[in-house]
Amino acid sequence: MQKYEIIISRFAENDLNEIVNYFLEINPEYAKALFQKIKSKIFELKEFPERGKIVPELEQQGIIKYHQILEGNYRIIYSIKKLEINVLVVVDSRRELEKVLMTKLTEISEE
Repeated sequence: MQKYEIIISRFAENDLNEIVNYFLEINPEYAKALFQKIKSKIFELKEFPERGKIVPELEQQGIIKYHQILEGNYRIIYSIKKLEINVLVVVDSRRELEKVLMTKLTEISEE
């Protein structure tokens, strides 16, 4: 079985830092546990990149190159290119996802 390389974008790193920093003030143990859970979920993609489903809000617009996996209330959005997993954003699923995703993914595409 081939393993994929995980590449975490600066947007995803920033998202993860914001999430953890928010919870650090409220409950440091929870913040650390959440960080580990999200990171573990991301690195599981090394062996099983196709397990995530297409992002429904984007699929409705004909955009099918982005996948998602869930960890609690968070969506981890990524794309697969050859043997690379590009983690693009980590988004709270309680937010207005279509707007957030379109803004962030447009910025990523322009890089």
